[in-house]
Amino acid sequence: MSSSGPTLAQTQVVNYVLPIVATVVTSFRLFIRKRRGILWIDDAWAACAMIFNIGLMICSALYLKGYIFHPQWAKVALYYTLAQCFYGVVWCSRLSILFTVVRLAYYGTQRRILVCIAIIFGVVWAVLFAQVWWTCESDPSWKKQPRPQCNLGRNVAIAQIVTDVLGDTVLILAPFLLIHKATLTPSQRIRVICIFSTSAIITVVSLVHAYYVFTDGELKEAVAAMFEASVSLIIANLSVVVTFCLRMLADEDAISQSALELRSTSIEFGRAEE
Repeated sequence: MSSSGPTLAQTQVVNYVLPIVATVVTSFRLFIRKRRGILWIDDAWAACAMIFNIGLMICSALYLKGYIFHPQWAKVALYYTLAQCFYGVVWCSRLSILFTVVRLAYYGTQRRILVCIAIIFGVVWAVLFAQVWWTCESDPSWKKQPRPQCNLGRNVAIAQIVTDVLGDTVLILAPFLLIHKATLTPSQRIRVICIFSTSAIITVVSLVHAYYVFTDGELKEAVAAMFEASVSLIIANLSVVVTFCLRMLADEDAISQSALELRSTSIEFGRAEE
Protein backbone atom coordinates (compact mmCIF):
# COMPACT_ATOMS: atom_id res chain seq x y z
CA MET A 1 0.00 0.00 0.00
CA SER A 2 1.16 3.50 -0.70
CA SER A 3 1.79 6.02 2.06
CA SER A 4 -1.45 7.83 1.17
CA GLY A 5 -3.46 4.71 1.83
CA PRO A 6 -4.83 1.74 -0.10
CA THR A 7 -6.14 2.17 -3.63
CA LEU A 8 -9.60 1.00 -4.64
CA ALA A 9 -8.08 -2.02 -6.43
CA GLN A 10 -6.03 -3.00 -3.37
CA THR A 11 -9.11 -2.69 -1.17
CA GLN A 12 -11.02 -4.97 -3.53
CA VAL A 13 -8.26 -7.60 -3.33
CA VAL A 14 -8.37 -7.54 0.48
CA ASN A 15 -12.16 -7.73 0.33
CA TYR A 16 -12.01 -11.04 -1.57
CA VAL A 17 -8.91 -12.72 -0.13
CA LEU A 18 -9.57 -12.38 3.60
CA PRO A 19 -13.21 -13.52 3.64
CA ILE A 20 -12.38 -16.48 1.39
CA VAL A 21 -9.60 -17.60 3.76
CA ALA A 22 -11.92 -17.16 6.76
CA THR A 23 -14.67 -19.11 4.98
CA VAL A 24 -12.32 -22.00 4.16
CA VAL A 25 -11.11 -22.19 7.78
CA THR A 26 -14.67 -22.07 9.14
CA SER A 27 -15.89 -24.70 6.67
CA PHE A 28 -13.02 -26.95 7.74
CA ARG A 29 -13.99 -26.45 11.39
CA LEU A 30 -17.62 -27.35 10.68
CA PHE A 31 -16.51 -30.39 8.66
CA ILE A 32 -14.39 -31.61 11.58
CA ARG A 33 -17.23 -31.21 14.06
CA LYS A 34 -19.81 -32.74 11.71
CA ARG A 35 -17.63 -35.77 10.97
CA ARG A 36 -17.18 -36.38 14.69
CA GLY A 37 -20.89 -35.78 15.35
CA ILE A 38 -20.26 -33.08 17.98
CA LEU A 39 -21.75 -29.96 16.40
CA TRP A 40 -22.91 -27.52 19.10
CA ILE A 41 -23.93 -23.90 19.73
CA ASP A 42 -20.38 -22.60 19.31
CA ASP A 43 -20.32 -24.09 15.81
CA ALA A 44 -23.69 -22.46 15.02
CA TRP A 45 -22.30 -19.04 15.99
CA ALA A 46 -19.22 -19.69 13.83
CA ALA A 47 -21.51 -20.55 10.90
CA CYS A 48 -23.50 -17.34 11.48
CA ALA A 49 -20.27 -15.34 11.52
CA MET A 50 -19.23 -16.97 8.24
CA ILE A 51 -22.57 -16.04 6.63
CA PHE A 52 -22.22 -12.44 7.81
CA ASN A 53 -18.65 -12.38 6.49
CA ILE A 54 -19.76 -13.59 3.06
CA GLY A 55 -22.47 -10.92 3.13
CA LEU A 56 -19.84 -8.34 4.05
CA MET A 57 -17.70 -9.43 1.10
CA ILE A 58 -20.58 -9.24 -1.39
CA CYS A 59 -21.87 -5.89 -0.13
CA SER A 60 -18.34 -4.44 -0.07
CA ALA A 61 -17.80 -5.53 -3.68
CA LEU A 62 -21.01 -3.78 -4.73
CA TYR A 63 -20.21 -0.75 -2.62
CA LEU A 64 -16.62 -0.35 -3.83
CA LYS A 65 -16.92 -1.19 -7.51
CA GLY A 66 -20.49 -1.06 -8.69
CA TYR A 67 -21.82 1.79 -6.59
CA ILE A 68 -22.17 4.13 -9.59
CA PHE A 69 -24.80 1.84 -11.13
CA HIS A 70 -27.13 1.91 -8.11
CA PRO A 71 -29.75 4.51 -7.17
CA GLN A 72 -28.83 6.69 -4.20
CA TRP A 73 -31.15 4.90 -1.76
CA ALA A 74 -29.48 1.58 -2.64
CA LYS A 75 -26.04 3.03 -1.90
CA VAL A 76 -27.22 4.15 1.54
CA ALA A 77 -28.82 0.75 2.17
CA LEU A 78 -25.54 -0.95 1.20
CA TYR A 79 -23.65 1.18 3.72
CA TYR A 80 -26.01 0.25 6.55
CA THR A 81 -25.89 -3.41 5.50
CA LEU A 82 -22.09 -3.28 5.60
CA ALA A 83 -22.22 -1.89 9.13
CA GLN A 84 -24.58 -4.65 10.28
CA CYS A 85 -22.55 -7.41 8.58
CA PHE A 86 -19.35 -6.10 10.16
CA TYR A 87 -20.79 -6.17 13.67
CA GLY A 88 -22.39 -9.52 12.88
CA VAL A 89 -19.04 -11.14 12.03
CA VAL A 90 -17.18 -9.68 14.99
CA TRP A 91 -19.76 -10.44 17.69
CA CYS A 92 -20.82 -13.83 16.33
CA SER A 93 -17.13 -14.77 16.37
CA ARG A 94 -16.84 -13.64 19.99
CA LEU A 95 -19.97 -15.59 20.90
CA SER A 96 -18.51 -18.67 19.20
CA ILE A 97 -15.33 -18.39 21.29
CA LEU A 98 -17.37 -17.81 24.45
CA PHE A 99 -19.61 -20.82 23.85
CA THR A 100 -16.51 -22.94 23.24
CA VAL A 101 -15.60 -22.08 26.83
CA VAL A 102 -19.19 -22.82 27.93
CA ARG A 103 -18.84 -26.21 26.26
CA LEU A 104 -15.83 -26.99 28.45
CA ALA A 105 -17.48 -25.80 31.68
CA TYR A 106 -18.64 -28.70 33.85
CA TYR A 107 -19.94 -26.68 36.77
CA GLY A 108 -23.47 -25.21 36.75
CA THR A 109 -22.42 -21.87 38.26
CA GLN A 110 -19.66 -21.39 35.70
CA ARG A 111 -22.04 -22.12 32.84
CA ARG A 112 -24.66 -19.70 34.15
CA ILE A 113 -22.09 -16.92 34.45
CA LEU A 114 -20.80 -17.54 30.93
CA VAL A 115 -24.32 -17.66 29.44
CA CYS A 116 -25.12 -14.33 31.15
CA ILE A 117 -21.98 -12.88 29.57
CA ALA A 118 -23.15 -14.20 26.18
CA ILE A 119 -26.46 -12.35 26.65
CA ILE A 120 -24.52 -9.18 27.47
CA PHE A 121 -22.50 -9.66 24.27
CA GLY A 122 -25.75 -9.81 22.30
CA VAL A 123 -27.03 -6.60 23.93
CA VAL A 124 -23.73 -4.83 23.21
CA TRP A 125 -23.95 -5.91 19.56
CA ALA A 126 -27.46 -4.43 19.27
CA VAL A 127 -26.46 -1.17 21.00
CA LEU A 128 -23.40 -0.67 18.79
CA PHE A 129 -25.44 -1.01 15.61
CA ALA A 130 -28.14 1.29 17.01
CA GLN A 131 -25.40 3.83 17.77
CA VAL A 132 -24.29 3.78 14.12
CA TRP A 133 -27.91 4.32 13.08
CA TRP A 134 -28.62 7.32 15.32
CA THR A 135 -25.20 8.84 14.64
CA CYS A 136 -25.67 8.68 10.88
CA GLU A 137 -29.32 9.74 10.91
CA SER A 138 -28.57 12.80 13.04
CA ASP A 139 -26.74 14.33 10.06
CA PRO A 140 -28.03 12.74 6.81
CA SER A 141 -25.96 15.00 4.51
CA TRP A 142 -23.53 12.10 3.88
CA LYS A 143 -26.27 10.25 1.96
CA LYS A 144 -25.78 12.60 -1.01
CA GLN A 145 -22.14 11.58 -1.56
CA PRO A 146 -21.25 9.53 -4.71
CA ARG A 147 -20.10 6.76 -2.35
CA PRO A 148 -22.07 7.42 0.85
CA GLN A 149 -19.97 6.98 3.98
CA CYS A 150 -21.12 8.27 7.34
CA ASN A 151 -18.56 10.07 9.49
CA LEU A 152 -18.99 7.93 12.61
CA GLY A 153 -16.70 10.12 14.65
CA ARG A 154 -15.36 10.09 18.19
CA ASN A 155 -18.27 8.53 20.10
CA VAL A 156 -18.52 5.45 17.88
CA ALA A 157 -14.74 4.97 17.97
CA ILE A 158 -14.69 5.17 21.78
CA ALA A 159 -17.62 2.76 22.06
CA GLN A 160 -15.86 0.28 19.78
CA ILE A 161 -12.60 0.52 21.71
CA VAL A 162 -14.27 0.04 25.11
CA THR A 163 -16.50 -2.85 24.05
CA ASP A 164 -13.75 -4.57 22.04
CA VAL A 165 -11.22 -4.40 24.86
CA LEU A 166 -13.69 -5.53 27.53
CA GLY A 167 -15.14 -8.27 25.32
CA ASP A 168 -11.75 -9.68 24.36
CA THR A 169 -10.52 -9.44 27.96
CA VAL A 170 -13.44 -11.64 29.00
CA LEU A 171 -12.56 -14.15 26.26
CA ILE A 172 -8.93 -14.22 27.38
CA LEU A 173 -9.72 -14.64 31.09
CA ALA A 174 -12.73 -16.99 30.83
CA PRO A 175 -10.67 -20.15 30.12
CA PHE A 176 -8.64 -19.53 33.28
CA LEU A 177 -11.88 -20.04 35.19
CA LEU A 178 -11.88 -23.62 33.93
CA ILE A 179 -8.19 -24.51 33.87
CA HIS A 180 -7.58 -24.39 37.61
CA LYS A 181 -10.42 -26.88 38.23
CA ALA A 182 -9.88 -29.13 35.22
CA THR A 183 -7.69 -32.23 35.26
CA LEU A 184 -5.08 -31.33 32.66
CA THR A 185 -1.39 -31.99 32.23
CA PRO A 186 0.92 -28.94 32.27
CA SER A 187 1.36 -29.17 28.48
CA GLN A 188 -2.41 -29.29 27.98
CA ARG A 189 -2.91 -26.27 30.21
CA ILE A 190 -0.33 -24.30 28.22
CA ARG A 191 -2.01 -25.37 24.96
CA VAL A 192 -5.45 -24.18 26.11
CA ILE A 193 -4.07 -20.87 27.37
CA CYS A 194 -2.20 -20.23 24.12
CA ILE A 195 -5.22 -21.04 21.96
CA PHE A 196 -7.63 -18.76 23.79
CA SER A 197 -5.08 -16.00 24.34
CA THR A 198 -5.10 -15.42 20.60
CA SER A 199 -8.24 -13.36 21.30
CA ALA A 200 -5.77 -10.58 22.08
CA ILE A 201 -5.02 -10.41 18.35
CA ILE A 202 -8.64 -9.37 17.76
CA THR A 203 -8.15 -6.51 20.21
CA VAL A 204 -5.09 -5.22 18.36
CA VAL A 205 -6.86 -5.29 14.99
CA SER A 206 -10.00 -3.68 16.44
CA LEU A 207 -7.95 -0.83 17.92
CA VAL A 208 -6.50 -0.11 14.48
CA HIS A 209 -10.00 -0.07 13.00
CA ALA A 210 -11.27 2.25 15.77
CA TYR A 211 -8.37 4.61 15.06
CA TYR A 212 -9.42 4.95 11.42
CA VAL A 213 -13.05 5.41 12.46
CA PHE A 214 -11.89 8.24 14.72
CA THR A 215 -9.75 9.86 11.99
CA ASP A 216 -12.23 9.31 9.12
CA GLY A 217 -9.89 6.96 7.24
CA GLU A 218 -12.20 6.28 4.24
CA LEU A 219 -10.65 3.28 2.41
CA LYS A 220 -8.23 2.74 5.30
CA GLU A 221 -11.25 2.36 7.57
CA ALA A 222 -12.80 -0.10 5.11
CA VAL A 223 -9.63 -2.25 4.92
CA ALA A 224 -9.27 -2.20 8.73
CA ALA A 225 -12.90 -3.34 9.06
CA MET A 226 -12.29 -6.19 6.61
CA PHE A 227 -9.20 -7.26 8.55
CA GLU A 228 -11.00 -7.16 11.89
CA ALA A 229 -13.98 -9.14 10.60
CA SER A 230 -12.01 -11.92 8.91
CA VAL A 231 -9.33 -12.17 11.61
CA SER A 232 -12.05 -12.41 14.28
CA LEU A 233 -13.64 -15.33 12.42
CA ILE A 234 -10.32 -17.10 11.87
CA ILE A 235 -9.39 -16.72 15.56
CA ALA A 236 -12.80 -18.13 16.55
CA ASN A 237 -11.93 -21.35 14.69
CA LEU A 238 -8.37 -21.78 15.94
CA SER A 239 -9.24 -23.76 19.07
CA VAL A 240 -10.93 -26.43 16.94
CA VAL A 241 -8.50 -26.46 13.99
CA VAL A 242 -5.34 -26.40 16.11
CA THR A 243 -6.64 -29.16 18.38
CA PHE A 244 -7.45 -31.28 15.30
CA CYS A 245 -3.96 -30.75 13.87
CA LEU A 246 -2.28 -31.59 17.20
CA ARG A 247 -4.40 -34.73 17.49
CA MET A 248 -3.40 -35.77 13.97
CA LEU A 249 0.28 -35.26 14.80
CA ALA A 250 -0.12 -37.25 18.01
CA ASP A 251 -1.78 -40.10 16.08
CA GLU A 252 1.04 -40.08 13.52
CA ASP A 253 3.63 -40.19 16.30
CA ALA A 254 1.79 -43.09 17.94
CA ILE A 255 1.66 -45.00 14.64
CA SER A 256 5.37 -44.35 14.03
CA GLN A 257 6.22 -45.46 17.56
CA SER A 258 4.14 -48.64 17.16
CA ALA A 259 5.82 -49.41 13.85
CA LEU A 260 9.25 -48.88 15.41
CA GLU A 261 8.41 -51.17 18.33
CA LEU A 262 7.05 -53.81 15.95
CA ARG A 263 10.21 -53.63 13.88
CA SER A 264 12.40 -53.94 16.98
CA THR A 265 10.38 -56.92 18.16
CA SER A 266 10.72 -58.58 14.76
CA ILE A 267 14.49 -58.07 14.75
CA GLU A 268 14.84 -59.50 18.26
CA PHE A 269 12.62 -62.43 17.35
CA GLY A 270 14.75 -63.13 14.28
CA ARG A 271 17.94 -63.07 16.34
CA ALA A 272 16.40 -65.45 18.87
CA GLU A 273 15.60 -67.94 16.12
CA GLU A 274 19.20 -67.81 14.90
